Amino acid sequence: MSGLPKVLSASATVEVAFHDVDAMNVCWHGNYLKYFEIGRAALLRAFDYDYREMQASGYLWPIVEAHLKYVRPAVYGQKLEVRAQLLEHENRLKIGYEIVDCASGARLTKGYTIQVAVDAATQELQFVSPPVVFDKLERVWGR
Repeated sequence: MSGLPKVLSASATVEVAFHDVDAMNVCWHGNYLKYFEIGRAALLRAFDYDYREMQASGYLWPIVEAHLKYVRPAVYGQKLEVRAQLLEHENRLKIGYEIVDCASGARLTKGYTIQVAVDAATQELQFVSPPVVFDKLERVWGR
């Protein structure tokens, strides 16, 4: 087994809906975060720690940072693949994203979000990810 960290990724397909575009027929910039959320949900399900599991484990995971880089516009009716990859998990969940055109594979947007664990009962920030995160990932990675 190599010393390289394991990679966990997932993807989801979305179609740019009419209500997601502006008067220029281009996807409104705020909707890319919604698409990131769809990819993030697929990634969290990949290691059995979706938002219901988070809540049941006693932790809240607010997003404290989001970064987007727009490369090309998405337009009405375009089918997109939202790719999400877990970049960090020890002290926070840093998830990287790439949105690509399904037909051409051209990159449209890239970015990342950072979530931190907060104890639901005490509202205290956790400086290390809770053990449940490590347990869930170990099950997926087979350690």
